[in-house]
Amino acid sequence: MRRIPGIALAAALMVMALAATSSARAQADLRTEGDAASAQGVYQAEVAVNGQGEAERQGGFARALGTVLGKLSGDRGAMARPGVGAELRNAKNYVASYDYRQDQGTSPSGAPTFRTTLIVRFEPEQVDALAGALGLPVWPQPRPKPVVWLAINDGSGPRLVGLPQSNAARPLLNRAVERGFSLGLPAGGAAEQALVGAIWRQDTAAVARASSRYSPPMQLVGKLYRDKDAWTADWVFVDGGKVLSTWSVSDADARRAMAAGADGAADALVKRYGKRGSTGPAGTYRVVFSGIASTDDYLRLTGHLQRMAVVRRITPVRASGDTLELDLELVSGLAGFRRMLGDDAPFTGGEGEPPAYQMR
Repeated sequence: MRRIPGIALAAALMVMALAATSSARAQADLRTEGDAASAQGVYQAEVAVNGQGEAERQGGFARALGTVLGKLSGDRGAMARPGVGAELRNAKNYVASYDYRQDQGTSPSGAPTFRTTLIVRFEPEQVDALAGALGLPVWPQPRPKPVVWLAINDGSGPRLVGLPQSNAARPLLNRAVERGFSLGLPAGGAAEQALVGAIWRQDTAAVARASSRYSPPMQLVGKLYRDKDAWTADWVFVDGGKVLSTWSVSDADARRAMAAGADGAADALVKRYGKRGSTGPAGTYRVVFSGIASTDDYLRLTGHLQRMAVVRRITPVRASGDTLELDLELVSGLAGFRRMLGDDAPFTGGEGEPPAYQMR
């Protein structure tokens, strides 16, 4: 057996150790079927995809960013707001990391089914800047966790849904998480079970008194019952003893009628606590660009402006020498325009009134 000198042996062992460490790290970064990767918090989302190919992933990034903007703003129609759809095409620029999960289920025939879920984690600071630039409201964190006082009557009389029956309220609780907040359930003891009558009458004062042991002093009071061929859910949202909103939903699917309680609560909370960004109002703003020495410069300028999600319309106003004045219709103010310029903008500056930029 050939002997290895001490120094060479030590070096060989170090190389082996480093290789083993690198291999372990590589394995730690891999996900295999059965791992429980999941989205956590406002800046993460998970979406179903048909595979792990590039096209599916990019589409998944866009849908996940739309979900995150919805949670951040509390606006369920966030993806339909001006400029949002255009910027979703650039969703990969906001991604911090992503992962996959394989979910197994069973088809109606009893055969096993598999679904691939993409979990996307976004950079919070970049998403915040995007929301501000696009004029989306921001629902501040930390967010309250209202208590749900829900009574269900499936034909055998109303019953309170407490912690022991949390699975019965799963569509409601899950929808709240999708909207960016959480709902809690009462412990469901005998004294609270006796509150069913007050819930059914929507006696919010009685419910608030019974809920005083919980924090914060917010209650989502609902009753779910069969109404002819559908399920109807009547909801009241109370904050500090004040009724903020009431609504009713009827649906053939009890789960959808129940989930609508989370939507109404989120809408009421955002209306009261949501804050507008500081980027200024939407409108038309005059902007001056100089240093346009060729047709190529003009095309670089207008091409970049057209790709900016914050810009809705470009109207030429005046051209003189190498200077061009434009009216830009923006979905938010000039501060939002500056935030969205990006490092690849073909111009710099922005000082003065109107702001003046110089081509690079």
